[in-house]
Amino acid sequence: MLKQILQVAQLILAVLLIVVVLLQQKGTGLGSAFGGSGTIHTTRRGIDKVLYRLTIVIACLFFLLAILNLVF
Repeated sequence: MLKQILQVAQLILAVLLIVVVLLQQKGTGLGSAFGGSGTIHTTRRGIDKVLYRLTIVIACLFFLLAILNLVF
């Protein structure tokens, strides 16, 4: 029973992590991934800051649940 709860929770966190990552805005798309954009580094504000921190929290929880799934 515990194993099933952990698996469902991990699945929910995986979907949430995908959604949060996709919601984050990046300037010019794939051009900046290959070093093509010379944008200036700006600080995160408002919703960008919330999404950034939420991504970190969800990723850590996902990693923790993955380890717990291996143990139990």
